[in-house]
Amino acid sequence: MSFIRTGLRELGLKVRRQRTRMALRHQRRVLQRAEIALGRDGVEQAGNFPELRNEIVALKKLEQEQKEVGARIGQIEDALRQIEAERQQNATAQNAAIAELEEKKKPFAQSRADARAAADLCDRELSSVEKRLQDNDAADRDLLQKLSELHALVPPPDDLEAQSATLSTKRARLPDERAQVMQARLGAADACRKAREKLNALDAEIAAIDKQIENVRAEFEAKDRALNENSRAQQDALKEARSQHQTVEERKNPAYLNIGRHLASQRIAPPNSPHLLTEVERHREALDRHAQHSAELAVLSSQIDKQELRKFYFSIISVLVLLAIIVPLIFQSPPKREWLPQETEAILSMNLDRLDKDDFAQRWRKGQADQWQQLWNGLLGSAIKTPVLDLRRDAVRVTRAMATERAGAREFVLVEARNDLSRVLRAVEKQDGYTRHPVNGLPVWEKPDFALARVGPKTLAVGAEPQVAELVRVRLGIDLDLKITGQLWDRFQALDQASALRLISRDPPKLADAFHPVFTRELLDATQLLGFAFTLQTPPRARLLLRVKSAQAAQELARKLRDEPQRWLRLQDSNLLLFTQPPDVQAQNTSVDLRFDVPENSARLLLQRVAKTDAPQP
Repeated sequence: MSFIRTGLRELGLKVRRQRTRMALRHQRRVLQRAEIALGRDGVEQAGNFPELRNEIVALKKLEQEQKEVGARIGQIEDALRQIEAERQQNATAQNAAIAELEEKKKPFAQSRADARAAADLCDRELSSVEKRLQDNDAADRDLLQKLSELHALVPPPDDLEAQSATLSTKRARLPDERAQVMQARLGAADACRKAREKLNALDAEIAAIDKQIENVRAEFEAKDRALNENSRAQQDALKEARSQHQTVEERKNPAYLNIGRHLASQRIAPPNSPHLLTEVERHREALDRHAQHSAELAVLSSQIDKQELRKFYFSIISVLVLLAIIVPLIFQSPPKREWLPQETEAILSMNLDRLDKDDFAQRWRKGQADQWQQLWNGLLGSAIKTPVLDLRRDAVRVTRAMATERAGAREFVLVEARNDLSRVLRAVEKQDGYTRHPVNGLPVWEKPDFALARVGPKTLAVGAEPQVAELVRVRLGIDLDLKITGQLWDRFQALDQASALRLISRDPPKLADAFHPVFTRELLDATQLLGFAFTLQTPPRARLLLRVKSAQAAQELARKLRDEPQRWLRLQDSNLLLFTQPPDVQAQNTSVDLRFDVPENSARLLLQRVAKTDAPQP
């Protein structure tokens, strides 16, 4: 295993070399900045060295260019200040002109308000006169109507003449009053006309002033826009000039760098900044120290045996390749399996907590204990013989799988415990009557008519020895198992897992070979797959999942179940119905889903037929 130590040593050296390279790059950058700073402050001392004449000439040219750019920057800044001053003057002049026009507008606005009030008063007076004129006309019509009615009376009243005279007198005064009202109407109309003319004249004056204000504002805003555009252009030019100035400053760095390196080599420091030489020397020492350390690490790495290093790299690559193969397989493997044979045709799964503790089950156990115990034993089948475990307390679920063949039916039983099975296995080892023999390395304990084997951390396979041995071979992968992605398992998982009892068959007509008849033959023949979930609450509830050959057949079956539920949903060879109210039927693609409440007497007989404890049919 020396190649592993060699490889780990080489990895450590690689890490140290990488850290040293990073430190070298940093020290080079810091040293370069220190040498540039030394060269910038030591330009006067550089004049004493003929070999730096080219750098000094280049610096003078660049400084001249910088002066020109700086002068242009100053001109642009002066232009910007002048533009800003013009903008301030323009804003002040605009405010003054608008304020002057507003002052000129105020008396006209006041006069317009007075003229509008006078015009409104004249309108009200004219309306009053018009109303008086209408009242006069109405009074004349009223008196004329009264005279007509008076003369039409038969027989005429005794004081006809007197009443006629009175009405005639009143009617004779109305023309004078009308004349007075007409004269007042003319005066009011003339006053209204004059008031309206005055109001219109004032409106025209104010409109003229408002137009002047708008013209002044538009004129000054045009000037302000022109100044803004000029300012933006100057700012762009200023930005470009400053960028050029910075570029020229950066172009001076190579000359400063050469001057600084030469002064540092000659150990000459500027009189006003002697600390710059100290900084350069300190960074040069650090750079030499890191370079020496890097060379030492390279020597150590060159002394390593290359053959052992190749072995180490080959081992690492092999482990990574294996991980790349194994990890996807781990994540793609199914999270849970029942480990049943592939030939499984029907599965009966019982949730023991629900089966023993739901309301309906408790009432049945209290009222008819013997019958309930007989039912319990019939439902659990071979699982009731499991040693040590008290299924009501220590088990979670019992699964029974049926496979029918020409040679006969086979049943596979799995018991899922709450805790680890070590206690059960130790007890079986100590009990007399059990013999142990391995099946492909997995131990199976057997006694007459019963065998068990551990096929999971908390799962036991129990029953006849051939079936237990087959379950062991399925668990070890020797025989094909019922895949979790298979059609049967998908339908089984679709049923409610919190139900007390779940039953599914992929060959419904053969259900009668495994259990006493439950569903009608007509319903079984019409389906390709049947799933049934049953809860023992109050009232008992059921869910029936059916699959047929096509979507059209599913719609037709759903229609029949809605129209004639008493024909399809009843216990075979019995008059008992499976529902208390018409079921909720839903069809989707080739599946039909039914949910319904079950009468208690039907629920009792249904469970007894599944457990094969019902009375024999005549």
